[in-house]
Amino acid sequence: MPTERESGPPSRARDHVCRGYRRRGEFVAHAQEFLAEGLAAGERVLYVARGDEAALVGQLRADERCEEGLERGAVQVASVDATYTTGAVVDPAGQVELYAAATSAALAAGFTGLRVAADATSLVRTPAQLDAFARYEHLVDHYMAGHPMSAMCGYDLGELGDDVVAQLACMHPTAYEGGAHFHLHAHTPDGSAAALEGDLDLESRGLWPLALERAGLRSEGGTIAIDATGLDFVDHRSLIALAGYAERHATTVVLRTRLSTPARLVELLDLPALRVERAA
Repeated sequence: MPTERESGPPSRARDHVCRGYRRRGEFVAHAQEFLAEGLAAGERVLYVARGDEAALVGQLRADERCEEGLERGAVQVASVDATYTTGAVVDPAGQVELYAAATSAALAAGFTGLRVAADATSLVRTPAQLDAFARYEHLVDHYMAGHPMSAMCGYDLGELGDDVVAQLACMHPTAYEGGAHFHLHAHTPDGSAAALEGDLDLESRGLWPLALERAGLRSEGGTIAIDATGLDFVDHRSLIALAGYAERHATTVVLRTRLSTPARLVELLDLPALRVERAA
């Protein structure tokens, strides 16, 4: 079972959190808290979950902070059942565009940004849905890294299983319950293609190559830079997988890390498509 990782960027207006849950009430309580924080920051908030809209409004009214937001029109709700057809496969780029438009609309209405709490369990039940949504999670993380949108994504561990939720959790900067050993996300301080945190160990051997492909990191000037200053451990298998990704995409990956061992391993393994730079 993947270990829980709760470290990551501190709470701020622009964050992206994965929440695995085992009881419906857990997700509702976390959503209330997450959205209330957004209301306090002057954001428009959106609650997306299973059930009809009346039921969703009732869940939020149980929290007086959200009830006040409902009364003044700062809270919106949407039923995932009414929004998506059964078995629908999300279009990653199209979904990001929808949230970008909603963020722009919130700003135009005088809010400081958009905050979303969404239970996406029903959107990742099939392999095709899961693959598309994992790609979307990384793509929308890039959008959130540069715009005033934040999101909490909920997944039912009992229904989906730990392995499925780990595939989604690893594409977030922060995850609680059902998390992965590593996180590949877009909240980078230096403009790198991605940030990499956590441990790339034996437990990550299947998930790491899959996450790389789903992230679809793009080469700029012949290289893909990854800020790995938050990386705590990396084994030789993970470095070989990273070099393989670079070779398949005819580029060089530059791994910036505080660790000393990756550079030695890359030299010993003779991985010319991977370059390690020591971060300060």
